[in-house]
Amino acid sequence: MSRTQQAIDMDNKYGAHNYHPIPVVLSRAEGPYVWDVEGKRYLDCLSAYSAVNQGHRHPRIVKAMIDQVNTLDLTSRAFHNDVMGRFLKKLCGYTGFSSALPMNTGAEAVETGIKLARRWGYRKKGIEKDRAEIIVCCDNFHGRTTTIVGFSSDPVAFTDYGPPTPGFVMIPYDDTDALESAINENTAAFLVEPIQGEAGVKVPSPGYLRKVRDICKKNDVLLALDEVQTGFCRTGRRFCFQHEDARPDILIVGKALGGGLYPVSAALADNEIMDVFTPGSHGSTFGGNPIGSAVAIASLEVLQEERLDERASELGEYFMGKLRGMSSDKIKEIRGKGLLVALELKEGVGKARNYCDLLKERGILAKDTHGQTIRFAPALTIEKEELDGAVSIIKEVLSLSS
Repeated sequence: MSRTQQAIDMDNKYGAHNYHPIPVVLSRAEGPYVWDVEGKRYLDCLSAYSAVNQGHRHPRIVKAMIDQVNTLDLTSRAFHNDVMGRFLKKLCGYTGFSSALPMNTGAEAVETGIKLARRWGYRKKGIEKDRAEIIVCCDNFHGRTTTIVGFSSDPVAFTDYGPPTPGFVMIPYDDTDALESAINENTAAFLVEPIQGEAGVKVPSPGYLRKVRDICKKNDVLLALDEVQTGFCRTGRRFCFQHEDARPDILIVGKALGGGLYPVSAALADNEIMDVFTPGSHGSTFGGNPIGSAVAIASLEVLQEERLDERASELGEYFMGKLRGMSSDKIKEIRGKGLLVALELKEGVGKARNYCDLLKERGILAKDTHGQTIRFAPALTIEKEELDGAVSIIKEVLSLSS
């Protein structure tokens, strides 16, 4: 039996069956590449769902982690540590917000944003007790907690996890008229992804975020943007909202903040919103810990100093141009922003998962989503020549029967 099959069998025997991974077992990584246990190299075109924007095992981030591990590990928030403040200052400077609340996973950051919006609604807007509403969008993906899946429209996410948490109103994505109609005196916030990644890299109409920003401001409603997947240069700007100057009231971040080495996330806001939190009202044992803080500082420095926003913008245009130039009769649409790219297949030409398996056989790792869509999100450090090689393999795979 191969090492690959041994590892997969062990996962299946001892692990819960809550994932259906591409059948590859990875054991090493560097830059935009990963290697399996058999020694085969792959171009990683998923980047851990955009958590590895800086490339795998970036030496500067690795060094920061090792140096911190050798000094101080975990203090909890019962005490101060000498790294978290520097991290929060760096994060606030990078994002343009005056206050940050550090957490670990993206879902935790979303939950923090929800709590922040509700508490602001009661304490600052004057919403009647336990009546606050948050508007969300169909086809959203904000995480996997019980509250979050309760306002999902995906049956795979919410089935048999009810009853759903009340206080959420769902509207269509990319529909500003629906947003205006849904707002009432109890509306505390509108929680939305600037691009719906898990739904298939759904890019809204031009001007959508700017108009959403204006609607929320006019109605005294907080705009909470979930940039866990789109943030930190992935779409060609530091944050996706900057494409339309649609600065949110609450910015939710994660994934690439930890450089692929450590889970680090945060909710950011200006002081007049964030000050509704008081000692004991929210927290996390690991949030802001020294190791995560040191890793995040280095991750932000790499993003900034290597100008990965500019690289993502230039390479994203190049990559999508090459994909559109393939003229395959199987392609329904190529869409995206920066290096967050979707290739949607026409109905009847086979499922995206089948093509992902064929890509894997030829050294490209990508992931299907929602049946007909293949998502590509390589490291922002990738070179044009490597994208050219990927396009050649994608073209070859699309010429095959799935």
